[in-house]
Amino acid sequence: MTARYEQRNLKEDESFSIGIFQDNLEKSTWHYHNNYEISFITEGSGKRIVADSMEEFQPGDLVFIGGNIPHVWIAEKEQGVISERTLDMVYLQFSTNLLIPQMLALPEFKNVKKAIELADRGIQIVGQTLNEVSAIMLQLPYLEGFERMNQFLCMMDLIGRSASNIPLASEEYMRKRFTTGNRRIGLLHDYLMHHYREEINLEKLASLVNMAEGSLCRFFKMNVGSSIFEYLNKIKVEFACKLLMNPNIGIIDVCLDSGFNNLSHFNKQFRKHTGVTPSEYRKRFRGLV
Repeated sequence: MTARYEQRNLKEDESFSIGIFQDNLEKSTWHYHNNYEISFITEGSGKRIVADSMEEFQPGDLVFIGGNIPHVWIAEKEQGVISERTLDMVYLQFSTNLLIPQMLALPEFKNVKKAIELADRGIQIVGQTLNEVSAIMLQLPYLEGFERMNQFLCMMDLIGRSASNIPLASEEYMRKRFTTGNRRIGLLHDYLMHHYREEINLEKLASLVNMAEGSLCRFFKMNVGSSIFEYLNKIKVEFACKLLMNPNIGIIDVCLDSGFNNLSHFNKQFRKHTGVTPSEYRKRFRGLV
């Protein structure tokens, strides 16, 4: 199952979307999208993973994430709670089309431009800036037209001028992250990132990029250096590495949450990609998170 979004329909005078994100552990998925996203936690606690950063989150947590940065919130369930809702957040998403280069080049927008640049690695917003930005976030759904856009720009200005923002993705991650100029490879990567927990069908992938199955396999290996299913297992193992850093998640749960159907296959693929077993990997990072 995938996480549920409750989102307002955009009106003609709206350039970005605001909504309520509700999630539980079964629905958490390691994903990314092209939009910039500001997320403010209003209920729930657990682990927040952004790229190679893994930290605790709780109500009041506020992050700004750029496009194509994989992320997930893994909510902790409370004992004895009947409702499945364990995580609520107010989120705001906008595309790169909202803030055009000509606008960002203006001196009045220097802090807005800086905020956009900081979001490329993802940032946690803390201190007084957290108080000011979260106050605007909670008001935005009730504003319309010019006042809504004006408050959005004020919020971006606050983020850009802050000296307390905490980067999330490491510089090493940014150097090594997936990039491609090939549209078909990009489509396949996006699909695998969003559906790694499901049974991947080669016929579906081939139809996605309008290629025959045999041609697709040769094309993918020539451009990426590995087969489609080797690449899929790499995505699963990378996510498993993030989950293993949380000692409260059992190995079998890591296996299933990462999209592997059985523990034996998980152990085999994990050792193949990392050189160690999941248990050995966890021991290396014990006490670091």
